[in-house]
Amino acid sequence: MGLFTTLWAGRAAGGQTGPPEDFIRALKDYQKSLGIPETRNFQVRSSAREAFFRCYYTGKLELPESYDELKFAEGTAAGCSIDPARYDVFFYPAEAVADGNAPVTAALASAPPERQAVVVAHEDLHQVLERLPVHLAEAAATLAGFLTAADFARRHGGESSPLHEALAGEAGLFLAKAEVVNSFHRRLRELYQQVRRGALGEAEALALKEKIFGELERACRAIVPEPRTFDRCPAALNNAGLAFDYTYTKHYRLLWELYAAYGGDLNRLLETLLALARRPGNERETIEALERAIAEAAAAAN
Repeated sequence: MGLFTTLWAGRAAGGQTGPPEDFIRALKDYQKSLGIPETRNFQVRSSAREAFFRCYYTGKLELPESYDELKFAEGTAAGCSIDPARYDVFFYPAEAVADGNAPVTAALASAPPERQAVVVAHEDLHQVLERLPVHLAEAAATLAGFLTAADFARRHGGESSPLHEALAGEAGLFLAKAEVVNSFHRRLRELYQQVRRGALGEAEALALKEKIFGELERACRAIVPEPRTFDRCPAALNNAGLAFDYTYTKHYRLLWELYAAYGGDLNRLLETLLALARRPGNERETIEALERAIAEAAAAAN
């Protein structure tokens, strides 16, 4: 599953020469050098496919825990046919969807190099970590994807290269976004639970919902500097957009804490994630395994 929509405000960083396929191939070769298993994603250019147009939707007073719980319909370049008066709708024009044979879409081929690097790294990592529980798989692929893309840029262009400068802070900025998304997801879930319990009427809840989403937008727009490869806010400021982003943000801080406990060592982070994916447990078991790894790393550092 892809994290990043085309609804972003990135700026070209430069640093890419030649066809995008050559840039993507170099990144995939670098991923192999880090021990990330090869996938067949992005080996085929498919200019006939502009992007993957998807429509996710849910009830006006319903906030799922992940994209798996959202209703889904195919979209087109023109958007979704789902009635936004009845549902909260998130139209997702994805540049890539990891399925083992994801093509280089026209949208991905025309994206700036920093965007290409993050999307390719994220989707390949999601492919190899997909046996983890969904919230952990997406958080892991997101963090490791940012770090892998940045490390690739540093190794190939140097720390002062435009591409590395564009990518170096993305993982930390996404942590700031994760804190905002998780906080407001909790607030809105509590609001809708009051409606289900009969403690709050629908009209009042809808008015409070609008107010809370306004607060969410102000909070995420306050994240600075502006990220280069993702939107600071959910692409849709409604229940569907928030539930979608929550899939990626719910456990992002836990993965960040593991990376910090390893002293910023990307190789150790990848080794742990790949080992967990080879013998996956349920969400609680995986969280406990990550917490043990954090504790062990902290003890070894003291």
